[in-house]
Amino acid sequence: MKFNFKPLSAAALLIIASSCGSADIISTPIGNIDSTPLKEQALTEAETHKWAHMDLVTDTIPGMSVEKAYTEILNNRKGKTVVVAVIDTGIDIDHEDLKDVIWTNKKEVPNNGKDDDKNGYIDDVHGWNFLGDGYDEQLEYVRLIASGDTSNPRFNEAKAELEKETNETLAKKTRYEQMLQRITNADKAIVAHLKKDTYTKETLNAIKTEDENLKESIAVINQMLAYGFEDVAAIKKEVSNGVTYFTERLNYHFNVDFNGRKTGDDPNDFSQTTYGNGNVKHIRKDESHGTHVAGIIAATRNNGIGMNGVANHVEIMTVRTVPNGDEYDKDVALAIRYAVDNGAKVINTSFGKFYSSHPEKVIDAIIYAGENDVLIINAAGNDHVDIDKTNVYPNDVRNGSEVSEAFLTVGALAPKYGSEIVARYSNYGQVNVDIFAPGSKIYSTFPENEYKAINGTSMAAPAVAGIAALIRSQFPKLSAADVKNVILESGLPIHTKVIVGGDSNDVRAFETLSTSGKMANAYNALILASKYNKK
Repeated sequence: MKFNFKPLSAAALLIIASSCGSADIISTPIGNIDSTPLKEQALTEAETHKWAHMDLVTDTIPGMSVEKAYTEILNNRKGKTVVVAVIDTGIDIDHEDLKDVIWTNKKEVPNNGKDDDKNGYIDDVHGWNFLGDGYDEQLEYVRLIASGDTSNPRFNEAKAELEKETNETLAKKTRYEQMLQRITNADKAIVAHLKKDTYTKETLNAIKTEDENLKESIAVINQMLAYGFEDVAAIKKEVSNGVTYFTERLNYHFNVDFNGRKTGDDPNDFSQTTYGNGNVKHIRKDESHGTHVAGIIAATRNNGIGMNGVANHVEIMTVRTVPNGDEYDKDVALAIRYAVDNGAKVINTSFGKFYSSHPEKVIDAIIYAGENDVLIINAAGNDHVDIDKTNVYPNDVRNGSEVSEAFLTVGALAPKYGSEIVARYSNYGQVNVDIFAPGSKIYSTFPENEYKAINGTSMAAPAVAGIAALIRSQFPKLSAADVKNVILESGLPIHTKVIVGGDSNDVRAFETLSTSGKMANAYNALILASKYNKK
């Protein structure tokens, strides 16, 4: 179906030298997208790898016009280096596409066992690891149950949720195990018939047999291949990963008796601040989240390998805080303060939970960041819920009011312009979500020089963090609050209805899903930032 939109007018671009020798960008931001046609063809592999950087007008893909910004505005313009802190899992700081953009604490002598810069953290050369050797953790509401604090008003709610989640996860694990066994048996039967270990879909469909068991085996594999898997090995890996995921949920996330804390501190004692260590890398290959986020923000541009980050002139500060489970509020609060105190101007927080043991401490840290001119870009969450009605932590709301002008929350878009543009998993909220950005099928860095495309508001937040870094690099006089306002005001508004939560019966105006009613756009943001800068 086609939407009755008006075509975009091209923005006139003019760059003039200012009295201080830099260049100001003067133009009128694109104000409406009321007539952009739908893209009829599926994205090619090349488009999938870079769709978030593409332009809605030129490509009919709802990207952020990043390449257009570099081609028409930035070109070879110099910028001030901006430190972006990624509060997340560990990051592969040796990755081929990240090693040149990793922040280094020049005041710290590596591996000498001393706190050379007197900031309280020994050998924090590339950031800090608040998890130490820890990895697996409980969920926050399971910690509440484990505490035995029946006076907590959410204790009974937590107990009911644990019982429900445990039963559902156990059932899913069983189904995945049965599925894996069925696939394995079917594969063995086909291999035995063909007398070779590997086969193609064409070979599979060419088999002629009257054996009902073999027919069933062929049907099982064909059914799985229909979901887009390349071969049986890929099917087995995916289903096996599912078994592992649900097993870990039961063993760690929902296990009241499990304690994954390995730093020796009391997570409820905020006076203990210097636990952890300076090893900011991932401790397992599948600890990949932080590496993926970092690549979206700042993977080295145009180096002929991998992919391009949104921002140039960026250094990534790694603050390992997020385990395989829910993060501790203490770690989050201290991570924000560490990033602020050590020079970050943008912080990315791609994590969240529905329970919080010390929300006030985290809010105090968010306020501290804003008071020190640091912008926090936060992921809205992946539960397809209205976070105006359901609290998701972290947030900047105290007693019903926002407490920081430098905290920006991002929902996720899918690469399909039109009614399905909002990612089916994305949270939303006209008050507590500020803007939307590309979050589905985002291709970025993975540990050990790999690259993969994954989904989540976790991917949408760093896309906007990249825009924020671009603005702060080109216009360093703008405050964190200015940068937030620029991003929101310069986004592309959508004046149409969209499907929410993947439910075709839930159709709403896009502009009701966030404060701005817009999707982030780097090109427009730089244009508007130049006008803020002149003021």
